[in-house]
Amino acid sequence: MGIIRVNTIRVHAWHGCLKEESIIGSEYTVDVELETDLKQSSRSDQLQDTVDYVHVHQIVKEEMAIKSKLLEHVAQRILDRFFEELHLLDKAQVAVSKINPPIGGDVASVTIVMEQSRASKIKK
Repeated sequence: MGIIRVNTIRVHAWHGCLKEESIIGSEYTVDVELETDLKQSSRSDQLQDTVDYVHVHQIVKEEMAIKSKLLEHVAQRILDRFFEELHLLDKAQVAVSKINPPIGGDVASVTIVMEQSRASKIKK
């Protein structure tokens, strides 16, 4: 097994329960950790034998562009797409952070973290 991390994907998006958030938007970061077998790709040196992090980045950007009230909803959509499109993926963790959230205090960010494995996806 091996781990691929795509760290601090920066996006501007329109998530939140406040009307202003869906109009003005906010800055977000997304961190992704993917568990997959890296043995074949380490030997073959071929992109098709691993999880393509360009594809990972594209999925995150596309799902973050869809307005949602809750970060949990966005993270679940990202996880769903990962398991639909990244066939070599065994397990994934997604952390979505809202930078400077409008919560009436001096808070750098709020982060939700969700994790899923292919085995749990099959059981559903």
